[in-house]
Amino acid sequence: MSSVIAATRFSVLDRSRTRAGHPPAEALRDTVALAREAEGLGYHRFWVSEHHGVPGVAGSAPTVLAATVAGATRSIRVGTGGVMLPNHQPLVVAEQFGVLESLFPGRIDMGLGRSVGFTDGVRKALGRDKDDAEDFAAQLGDLLGWFEGTSPTGVHARPAEGLRVPPFVLAMGEGARIAARAGLPMVIGDLRGREKMLRGIDQYRSLFRPSPWAPEPYVVISGTVAVAGTPEAARRLLVPEAWAMAYSRTRGTFPPLAPAEEIQARTMTAKERDFFESGLAGHVAGTEGEVAHELETVLKDTGADEVLVTTSSYDRTALLDSYRRLATLFAPRG
Repeated sequence: MSSVIAATRFSVLDRSRTRAGHPPAEALRDTVALAREAEGLGYHRFWVSEHHGVPGVAGSAPTVLAATVAGATRSIRVGTGGVMLPNHQPLVVAEQFGVLESLFPGRIDMGLGRSVGFTDGVRKALGRDKDDAEDFAAQLGDLLGWFEGTSPTGVHARPAEGLRVPPFVLAMGEGARIAARAGLPMVIGDLRGREKMLRGIDQYRSLFRPSPWAPEPYVVISGTVAVAGTPEAARRLLVPEAWAMAYSRTRGTFPPLAPAEEIQARTMTAKERDFFESGLAGHVAGTEGEVAHELETVLKDTGADEVLVTTSSYDRTALLDSYRRLATLFAPRG
């Protein structure tokens, strides 16, 4: 067992991906079931995501889903990866996490992102526009102020004020600098863009200012990790998500996941094939030995404190097997 891997926390972000031929409600139930499994396997956190108006994702209300996951588990940390702060009023976000922390004390994480809706239609429906992401640092400060009781409005966030819900910044674009200056833990992805990831981590560490929320830098690296009995089986796990990405790039909408066998039998255009092959490349995938070697390299290069695994696939049995195999690398059973 690698000492580097053993010293690293491993966590799960599940995006409640819908599957062709299955209702969205099933994707949400699958997320809750996976959280129970992850807890039993020794994963440190289980996070859920926020997407709006996306056919391929059922997770549109992360704090609601996080409450359900926390209620279905007993010890694993539960949070969001993330709540997209520009979509919401910071007071409301503080109240929601205050309720979560009050119900499940010591188990809640507040992962925060700066994305707005992916399309003009979604942004319009949310009452937001692209420029709202530029105010993320100020929104973040407002949000933390509600927990600290420092809002200049004279209003108090109940029951959030005085509670300590760990905040994490999803480092997309400016996120690394914002996380560093605010003195907060950072989540950065993905594993396919190693050089970009390393630049972001270096920048975060060099600019980090200690805060009441975090005395020193804390780096979570995020990405797809697929483990199977053979390299071919691991690659097959990646196929549904790679095709969904290729489909979205060529047709403008992100679809539910389709079975790998169906996708592999498709006749793709040259453009689709390029996007598809690109979507398969660069992930950490293979047998236990191959994945352990790759993870050890990544962890030594990044000095990361934690790995947030974001793998999705149509075949839920194979996906769960992948998470079980990965768990043997960091928490081997006696």
